[in-house]
Amino acid sequence: MTRIFLDATTLISLGSIGELDLLTNFSGSLVVFPVVQDEVTTEPARTNLTRFIVQHDIETTDGLAADHIAQARSVLGEPTENGDVYLIAAVLGYTAADQPVAIVSDDRRVRTTAQGLGGTVTGTIGVIVRAVDEGLPPEEGYTLVDRIDSRGLHLTGSLREKAYSLIDEAADTASSE
Repeated sequence: MTRIFLDATTLISLGSIGELDLLTNFSGSLVVFPVVQDEVTTEPARTNLTRFIVQHDIETTDGLAADHIAQARSVLGEPTENGDVYLIAAVLGYTAADQPVAIVSDDRRVRTTAQGLGGTVTGTIGVIVRAVDEGLPPEEGYTLVDRIDSRGLHLTGSLREKAYSLIDEAADTASSE
């Protein structure tokens, strides 16, 4: 089963609008490291994340990641252990063990590094697209994109259009199955 590691960027975006449950549309076990949870400082995202972790029994530790912290710090050039380091440590650990690993993040550096190391990567828009693929009506997907945009993600016009296009594609795929 794929381990899916969640970054603060997506947790803040979805938590700010009370939609963290969308993350449960992924098949795999979700992990939120405590250091990532500590990076979610804005309300209501912080409270919603705490509830989400308890309600869905979200994992908060991972041995393979813990074994690769020093290597991840080196890869990222980070002097301290932060959420990015833990996420990349997870990718390093799982790819070294030839096991599937995914990162959900909107942080460009984390996404690029994780993908370059062999991890699967998606972001907040990908979470919404996945929900549409799993049966969420596309109109609700558009509304989610707009709500996230109004609460802090701040999409460019072209990114919003791309999000709508991906939602349409997911809806078309879901309806043809």
